[in-house]
Amino acid sequence: MNVAFYAPLKPPTSPVPSGDRRVGRLLIAALEQAGHTVELASVFRSREPGGAAARQPRLAATGKRLAERLIRRYRAGPKSAWPDVWFTYHLYYKAPDWIGPMVARELDIPYVAAEASFAPKRAGGPWQLGHQAAGDAISAASLIFGINSANAPCVLPLLRAGARYVPMQPFLEAAPVPDPASETTRRDLAREWNLDEGSVWLLAVAMMRDDAKLKSFSLLAEALSQLPGRDWRLLIVGDGPAAAQVHDAFNGTGAVFAGRKSAAELAHYYRAADIFVWPAINEAYGMALLEAAQAGLPSVAGDSGGVGDIVAHGETGLLAKSGDAPEFAAALQILLDDAGLRAKMGEAAKLRAVREHGLDAASRLLDEELRKVVG
Repeated sequence: MNVAFYAPLKPPTSPVPSGDRRVGRLLIAALEQAGHTVELASVFRSREPGGAAARQPRLAATGKRLAERLIRRYRAGPKSAWPDVWFTYHLYYKAPDWIGPMVARELDIPYVAAEASFAPKRAGGPWQLGHQAAGDAISAASLIFGINSANAPCVLPLLRAGARYVPMQPFLEAAPVPDPASETTRRDLAREWNLDEGSVWLLAVAMMRDDAKLKSFSLLAEALSQLPGRDWRLLIVGDGPAAAQVHDAFNGTGAVFAGRKSAAELAHYYRAADIFVWPAINEAYGMALLEAAQAGLPSVAGDSGGVGDIVAHGETGLLAKSGDAPEFAAALQILLDDAGLRAKMGEAAKLRAVREHGLDAASRLLDEELRKVVG
C-alpha cells in the first residue's frame, strides 16, 4: 500500500541526530520491509517549544495551507497514486499534526498515528491550541500504535468508536556483526582514554541539551558523588549546546568525554562497557537504553515514561524513582558490587532486545494492523 508519512516534531530527513529522528527512520524502514511504498508527505515542523500564543495560530494556518496543497496535488493525479493511509509519528501538544487529519478526511483514507500523547493538564494553558489539535488528531485516528505505554491512559478515552489502540514495543534494526579485524576492543579504548581495564566501566550516551537531558546528566553526577568507592570510570558519549554545563557537572569525577560518535564507533563503546547508566528524566523511552540492551549491557535507569518497557526491573537492569539521586546511586551500587549479576542481566537484556524489540517484529505488527484498517 502507499503510505503518506509525516513526523511533525522532527522530519526523518533532519540533519540533526536525535532519538526522535531515529525512530521516524526506523518506522519507515519497518513499513518498507513489509513491502509498502512510503512517501514523506511533508517536512513541516509544527513544534512550538515555548507556548507562544501568537506563533501557534500561524503554525496552524501554515499546516492548513500545506494540507490543501497536498490535497490538490493528490486529486490532480490518478487515484492509484493517492496514499492508502496517512501515518503520523509523534504528535503531542508542542508538535500537533495540523496536516494529516485534514488530508485523510478529504481523501477518505484512514488516519493512523504512532506515539501520540495527550496531556489534560495543558488544557487552558499556553499550549491550548496545540493541546486541542493533538486531541482532535487522536480522535480522528482509526488506529494508534502506542510505543510509550505511559501515554495510554490519556489517549484511550479520546478514541472514536471502532478505533483501535495497539501497543508496540520500541525497536531497532539488527546490530551489526563485529568484524574482529577492525573491532575497537576494550583494551584499545583503555589505551585511548587511560582507563584501567579491570575497573567497572559505566557508559552514558545522550545529546547535551539544556532541557531534560541536562537534568539527567546533573542527576547522574549527583548520584555518582554518593558512591563510596572509586573502582569505576564513567564514559560519556555525546555532544551538544549544553556541553560546557555537562562537563562542569562531572568536574572531579574523572569522567571521560568521548564526544559525538558515529553509530559504528558507538557500538564499540557499548560492547566494551559494563553498565549503562541514564536517569532518563522525562524520557519517552530512551533509544540508547535499547541500544545498550542489544549490546548485552545491563542498565541502571530512572523509571520515567516508557523506560520500563525497555528495562525490565530486576531482570535486564535496575530502575530507580525518576529524579531520585540517592535511589539511583543505591541501584548502581548493587551492580557495581556484583559482576555475576551484571553478566546475568546483560545476557537477559540482549535476549529480550532480540526477541521483543527487533525490526522484523515491528514490521510484521505494522503490516498486520494497517491491513485491518485499509480496505
